[in-house]
Amino acid sequence: IMYLSITELIHVVLMLSLFPHRLMVNLTQPALLCFGKVPDDPTVRHHFLEVVSYLQAYKEAFANEKVFGVLSETLYNLLQLDWEQRQEEDNLLIERILLLVRNVLHVPADPYEEKNVDDDASVHDKLLWAIHMSGLDDLIKFLASAQSEQQWSMHVLEVISLMFRDQTPELLVSAGQARSAQEKQRDAQELEALRQKEQAEKRSRTLQRGTRHSRFGGSYVVQGLKSIGEKDVIYHRGLHNFKNYTHDEGKAVRRVPKRKLHARDSEGKRRSALNVRLFLREFCMDFLENCYNRLMYLVKEGLIREQAQQHDETYYLWALSFFMAFNRGNGFRADLVSETMSIRAFHFIERNITNYYEMMLTDRKEATSWSRRMHLALKAYQELLLTVNEMDRSRDENIRQSANVIKSNIFYLMEYREIFLTLLRKFDETKQPRTFLRDLVESTHLFLRMLERFCKGRNNLVVQKKRVKRKKSKGRKNPAAAETTPEALEETWGAVAEELRLSEALTECAVPFDAASETPLEEQRTEAMVRVQDALLNRQGPEALGLLRAAREVWPEGDVFGSADVEPEEELELLKQILIANLPRPPPPETGMEEEDAELEEEEELESVRVSETEFNFLDFIKRFANPNIVRPYLLLLRSYSQNSPHTNHCITRMLHRLAVDLKMDALLFQLSVFCLFNKILGDPAAAAYKELVTFAKFVLSRFFALAAKNNKAFVELLFWKSVGAVREMTEGYSKEGSKKKAKWTPEEEDELRTLYEEHRDSEVPDIVETLLPLLSNTTHTRRQVVAQLVVMGLVDSVKDLKKQRKGTRIVLWTEEQEEELQMLFEEFRDSDDVLGNILKKVTAKRSRARMVEKLLSMGLVSDRRELHKKRRRNPNAPGKSPIKEDLIWARRPHNSWCWSTVDKWSLKLYFVTGMSGPVLWLQNCLNRTADDREEEGLSQPVPIVPLTEENEDAMEKKSFQRLLRKIGVRAPADEQESFWRIPAQMRPSQLRGAAEVLSPSQDAPAAGAEESEQPTPWSPIQEHHQGEADSHEQRAQALRALLLARKMKQPSASAEHTGQQIRHWLSEMAPYSLYIALLLTRTLCALVQSSALYISHYLILSLYLL
Repeated sequence: IMYLSITELIHVVLMLSLFPHRLMVNLTQPALLCFGKVPDDPTVRHHFLEVVSYLQAYKEAFANEKVFGVLSETLYNLLQLDWEQRQEEDNLLIERILLLVRNVLHVPADPYEEKNVDDDASVHDKLLWAIHMSGLDDLIKFLASAQSEQQWSMHVLEVISLMFRDQTPELLVSAGQARSAQEKQRDAQELEALRQKEQAEKRSRTLQRGTRHSRFGGSYVVQGLKSIGEKDVIYHRGLHNFKNYTHDEGKAVRRVPKRKLHARDSEGKRRSALNVRLFLREFCMDFLENCYNRLMYLVKEGLIREQAQQHDETYYLWALSFFMAFNRGNGFRADLVSETMSIRAFHFIERNITNYYEMMLTDRKEATSWSRRMHLALKAYQELLLTVNEMDRSRDENIRQSANVIKSNIFYLMEYREIFLTLLRKFDETKQPRTFLRDLVESTHLFLRMLERFCKGRNNLVVQKKRVKRKKSKGRKNPAAAETTPEALEETWGAVAEELRLSEALTECAVPFDAASETPLEEQRTEAMVRVQDALLNRQGPEALGLLRAAREVWPEGDVFGSADVEPEEELELLKQILIANLPRPPPPETGMEEEDAELEEEEELESVRVSETEFNFLDFIKRFANPNIVRPYLLLLRSYSQNSPHTNHCITRMLHRLAVDLKMDALLFQLSVFCLFNKILGDPAAAAYKELVTFAKFVLSRFFALAAKNNKAFVELLFWKSVGAVREMTEGYSKEGSKKKAKWTPEEEDELRTLYEEHRDSEVPDIVETLLPLLSNTTHTRRQVVAQLVVMGLVDSVKDLKKQRKGTRIVLWTEEQEEELQMLFEEFRDSDDVLGNILKKVTAKRSRARMVEKLLSMGLVSDRRELHKKRRRNPNAPGKSPIKEDLIWARRPHNSWCWSTVDKWSLKLYFVTGMSGPVLWLQNCLNRTADDREEEGLSQPVPIVPLTEENEDAMEKKSFQRLLRKIGVRAPADEQESFWRIPAQMRPSQLRGAAEVLSPSQDAPAAGAEESEQPTPWSPIQEHHQGEADSHEQRAQALRALLLARKMKQPSASAEHTGQQIRHWLSEMAPYSLYIALLLTRTLCALVQSSALYISHYLILSLYLL
């Protein structure tokens, strides 16, 4: 039999690991990573523990220098290769080695097997020593510092974090060095406290022993203390044990529910062997010197760009807190941690703390894991503050200035100032362990001390303040479309007419249209009329008259804005007709589900953050800590005062001292549980070791007994936690009446309410309270007061019985009969002005507008919510309208109108010229076929237009063909779920055939287009010019027509030849115009010419003309 050496065996296994099975990596995969979490099921939990036991055996077997020697040798040989020589297998093997080391280090220790004391070598220590002896630690430092190996940065940081598991920076700093005087003093205090406790227990045992043994057990009757019956308690033990007697003695301890159990501390700290600590100390020093800044930069960039895996930021947070603490204890040098000492680091950690807290509330099953991550972020934030505090005490002036810059930033922003207030207020002992609270209290103490010192050196400190402003809006209203009474309109017209008679100058710069808008010109004419009316309603007479005359120059056809030779009196009459006319106004923009809910007019709260600056007052900031929700966590931590460090107890005492002495809010601590805790501290045999706590407890108790002598209700107040208002009432006196007066009901009003309730209680009204409110004689009573009085009078059992019903209904399921009824109603009202409104009135099963729209969409009756909007239609036979008013009012032409002008026919001819006759004929056939189907079936549904040939498919993707589809009324895909254009359901067969006829190629289209191009139309590039007028009025008209021409020139032309004709025609017609007016069109014409490379010469001609 031929045996392989350990080196050859590992080489073989490593080569096998290159295959997809990932042999060694998969065998050592952490159990938590495999199972996801510790299983709750007993069977699966047994498998989990069995896998953990196997991994612990693997870890013990890997604690061998030869194993890691082979790994380090293989990794060294791979790293010697240049990047161009490395193959994909080489990079894969490097990753596998790092993952293998990570997996072995990740295996938890076995608490039953490893019962070693401090300074003794554990399995983890042996593994670290094997890594050190094999030289793998040097390769890890090389990977962290080499520029060419930055792809392994996250793997390296993960391995380093597992190497330093169960280690503390303070122990590593002091490894191999003599103890400092501070450490000796701390150890002496601990020994003194233990000695005093031992002596107190010895004295207690001495007092309990009598001088001689009593052979007769005494029995005593405790007067005033009743037993189960009516007799006094009989006590059968010695009197020295009576002070510990309670009725609960001998009873079973009540089991605490699982959801109320306090969170357990997961931190396990132990002191490793000296040689391991020395090796880790040297590793930390080299890592800070050569690797820290670069590695943390790479990891931070990967986290920001989301190139890392989920929760990898925890390794970054751990490394920041650990190595910065080590640097602070090992002769602080700011340059070694400069990468993580910035405002960006504060912002990154603060954002993670907020995210972890929100996830802890959202993901309740994993609340413990999120709490642990939040603890890591808090420790990193604490370490940043400690480092800034250390920088502030540096001898280097530049470092102190940098510290002042950082402090001014974190004290200025509200997020950094109030993070500790938020964490204390939201602390939950069932999810967050005691160590988290300890670090939170110490961090708060440090922050307040730094802030207090920062404020003392300045007369005033300006900080940022954010306030959330809430406002309520009821529905959506268009103020311009508000209804006005005839009397108000007459009064407005009188003021406007008087202003026009007295005014000498008009608004000369009024432009009635938007040259950059994509809205068609006809629709802008309507908007111009609305603008004139708005100006009149706002009593801006000169501006309204200027807009009217400017619109007359732009739209002279039809004399809609008056004729060219209109008289001043006729202009005033025209303005009056515009003022009192009911012009169609555009609806406000709506999106998504808000279209259906716009008419519900439900109140909604709108939040906006208002940022301002204010002068900072440190005492006012401390007042925000005077809250029972913040004081309770401090007292919860104080309960374990004997296990706390002296620094932790000092932080607690200092905060309570700020509240009781500085703010004079000592009554905030007048609570029975607090006094029990003070009694325990005062009676502790080692009370001499807690001088601060003893002094403070005596102070608070003396203040309470002084107050109790004046206020006989102080002892009752001990049962409750008190707010600031209750504290003030307790110390300064109680108010006789509450802040809010209770509504009074007279006997007559009670009888009236009882009578009305008895009359309507059996009626099937949805809300009886809303029925009673208008019937009451006293209309000042609110709904809440009526409900409360009904409960007081015993007419109803609870307020919940009269709970206000929500708007809408809770009907969700649709029966087959209801769907058929909905389809019939839709076919009946599909051509009405308000389809949805009519359906809601007639439908049997009442539902909300939103649910009705969803059902219509799901049934395919409509394809877009906009099809259910209420249409605006003018009534031509309305009484009281003059012929002039009829000329002023017109219905806005829809965007997808089926009425084509001659210009549209000329544009259609271009589709046949440019080789798109096939797709146009195919579209015509689709329209005719859809019209025939709708006539035969009698039902209309949206019909998709599916191109089957490549030619038609290419045409459907062109923007020019899509514009043609929109012109004839075909609807584009509504959302990403639709792929094809659709013929709307509301297009009738006659409309479809009319659109198909328009698509037919006519023989006289070019001739018609030529004749029309010679006539002055709204689409013509040049308007009629009056040669005999040269005053300012004519120049303004020229400028307006020039702007109109600029907008027309922006539209795409039919061909390059047509573009050249437009330019030449424009140059010939621009001769009578002034140079200033020609300059207005330079930018538009330049853009047009740049898009036509064949006619660049016309651009040169224009330049010479302008010069």
